[in-house]
Amino acid sequence: MTKITYVTPQGERIETEGENGSTVMETAIMNAVPGIVAECGGACTCATCHVYVDEDWRETVGGPSSMEEDMLDFAFDVRDSSRLSCQIKVRQELDGLVVHVPTRQG
Repeated sequence: MTKITYVTPQGERIETEGENGSTVMETAIMNAVPGIVAECGGACTCATCHVYVDEDWRETVGGPSSMEEDMLDFAFDVRDSSRLSCQIKVRQELDGLVVHVPTRQG
């Protein structure tokens, strides 16, 4: 299991454990993380699982694919650290990952 911390817009830290091979979005849904809506269920066809990857983790997580970049156009307050959590696969290298939930979703 890989530890993932979600930080809400109010600063609450929600510490979870994700199963390797799942996604950061699936882990959020299974742990009822507020603010991760995931309307499309992880198909990369909406922007309702938008997160900001903590600066310390951006290189390890990597950048978005071109399809993900297109979907991020529908997200609010997109930043350089923006990713769709449905596109981040949980893996051992991400143990300790911190992501921030935006104030609203697309």
